[in-house]
Amino acid sequence: MTQIERLASREVYRNPWMALREDDIRRPDGSGGVYAVVEKPTYALVIAIDGDRIALVEQYRYPIGLRRWEFPQGTAPGARELDPAELAAQELREETGLRAAHLERLGQLDVAPGMSSQRGWVFLATGITEGEHEREHEEQDMHSAWFARAEVEQMMRDGVITDAQSIAAWALLLLAGR
Repeated sequence: MTQIERLASREVYRNPWMALREDDIRRPDGSGGVYAVVEKPTYALVIAIDGDRIALVEQYRYPIGLRRWEFPQGTAPGARELDPAELAAQELREETGLRAAHLERLGQLDVAPGMSSQRGWVFLATGITEGEHEREHEEQDMHSAWFARAEVEQMMRDGVITDAQSIAAWALLLLAGR
């Protein structure tokens, strides 16, 4: 099957967390077009489980104007690419203060493949020890808490957890038989 061909590309915008590029393309039928792509680095999302407790973080999400509970997740500072397990351990420590003796890769997610290049890795963290968080300045309103599994699932059903990556990660956890 023929792919879309990129003929030219130009950066439209960049900040420390993302870039927007616009590509001139040729479709398989030969027609031209323009495609806008949000470029973001790879992220890691961590489901930390300690006995029957599951760690979540809550923060204000400016684009939707709401506080939301989700699993700890993020990218490396400066849009660097890190080993996915290293990034997962870093995000867990930064956002919650938790350290995991074991990180198991559960799968990969594409955030919004129709408009973004961002991909992410989902990890299960076990063998948890608690410590002080190391949040970035942008995360100053974040806090973390432990929830029972039934509470997390009810939060998803009730629309308290609406983060698509968190819900998809939960599906990967279930598919792994956990």
